Amino acid sequence: MNNPLKRICVFCGSSLGANPEYRRKVRGLGTVLAANRLTLVYGGGSVGLMGELARTVLARQGEVIGVIPKRIHEMVESLELTKLYVVENMHERKAKMYELSDAFIILPGGIGTIEEFFEVYTWYQLGIHLKPIGLLDIQNYFGKLIDFIDHMVAEGFLKPAHRNTLVIEGDPRTLIARIREKEITYIDKLK
Repeated sequence: MNNPLKRICVFCGSSLGANPEYRRKVRGLGTVLAANRLTLVYGGGSVGLMGELARTVLARQGEVIGVIPKRIHEMVESLELTKLYVVENMHERKAKMYELSDAFIILPGGIGTIEEFFEVYTWYQLGIHLKPIGLLDIQNYFGKLIDFIDHMVAEGFLKPAHRNTLVIEGDPRTLIARIREKEITYIDKLK
């Protein structure tokens, strides 16, 4: 089944990270999004991997929607985006990003990125949304996190079916293709 993707929410770091491969793959993802006419929905920042991704999509005539809390917006330089929502706080930011998106991709980042990933993953598990979730695993960045998720399954805290909904790839083009093909259904957590 093909998912009718139009907008993809990407969570990623406001830093570039230590490995130049992060930046290269993020540019690759931006190129794939623009080439496939997929609108980027992201945190609205101009720095780090966030800024790199947005600039790449915009440079290729793609559409970029930013969602940023007012406090952060006042502290950082803005990019000329297709659309920018300035919201009151982080909770509103995430809710707006989820509302605007058809799928989610997580890139390398810090604790904020991981928190966003787990929240959207939890919301799927609870049936709040039925949207694909992908990890762009650059240089095995998510390897230990994936091991921990597998440990949750082994210890009986996460159903294998919920684990298997994650799409994990190291190549942006392959990740987008697999997300398009991923059939997402509700799996009752309590059964």
